Amino acid sequence: MPTAAHPAPESAEQALRRLEWTVLRRLDGLLQGDYRSLLRGAGLDLADLREYQPGDDVRHIDWNVTARLQVPHVRVYTEDREMSAWFLLDLSPSVDFGSGERAKREVLADFVAVLARLLTRHGNRVGAVLYNGGIQAVLPPGSGRRHVLQLIQALQAPAAQDNNYPGVTRLQDLLQHSAALMRRRSTVFVLSDFISEGGWEQPLARLALRHEVLAVRLYDPLEQELPDLGLLPMRDAETGEQLLVDTHDPGFRARFAQLAAQREEALRQTLSRAGVDTLELATDDDLVSTLLRFAELRRQRSRARSAPPPAHLRLVRSTPAEVSP
Repeated sequence: MPTAAHPAPESAEQALRRLEWTVLRRLDGLLQGDYRSLLRGAGLDLADLREYQPGDDVRHIDWNVTARLQVPHVRVYTEDREMSAWFLLDLSPSVDFGSGERAKREVLADFVAVLARLLTRHGNRVGAVLYNGGIQAVLPPGSGRRHVLQLIQALQAPAAQDNNYPGVTRLQDLLQHSAALMRRRSTVFVLSDFISEGGWEQPLARLALRHEVLAVRLYDPLEQELPDLGLLPMRDAETGEQLLVDTHDPGFRARFAQLAAQREEALRQTLSRAGVDTLELATDDDLVSTLLRFAELRRQRSRARSAPPPAHLRLVRSTPAEVSP
């Protein structure tokens, strides 16, 4: 029988109900139901061509027609209101870390469950690829509350024990495998702490060429700065290597913080070069606030797409008086 010290783990139904009550209800009031502009699909069927108007998406400019007519023209697409979203989930051992009440894995699970429910209740489809030293599971796109429960159950399932676990995360394997699965343009959420062997940068950039990609970077505050706690045993969650560190040494703490800051800056630059938006999610963050940041990120992206074309494209027709004889 479970004790107070060791409560029974939540079922998928209990977890979803908790999030619907504590997160989704608050989001409904704060976003006032304005989900369409944040989470709409991208139409792929060309319907017409017309002159550029302020507010049009500059990515839809037809360069051939613009050059021929000397007036900016845009392609008009039939909008696909139903979108597909994929969650690419790094569940390697490093995401089990958490210095407070919650680990990165728990934060990941709640974020995915809320966003999946938000998407599916507006008629969209979500799928997921789970990675843990290899592809652990693939959940094909589906919709509805039952599908979200299946996703939560997949996240709750313990990882299969594998004596051949490589001892290092290869995020590129997750990205390359997932790219082969996604046949149509989708919104892709890559959730990871990006503690990985190198080589994932190009697969991520290639993924962003075809899909709309959001990197959700998981981290714990203790990974940025160590407190003064004296001698501490530390263990690498992925390789199993252990060592004893003296956190009382101010020089050690300063070097740790400096290296962490350098890694942070390098990671942000890498994600930016890959052409993906980034949302940072800490283990002590409020999930509602994080999702509101995501909503604002989408609004900013939408406004950027609607910006006027560059000055050299703002062409006007020549009037008869302007034409040389």
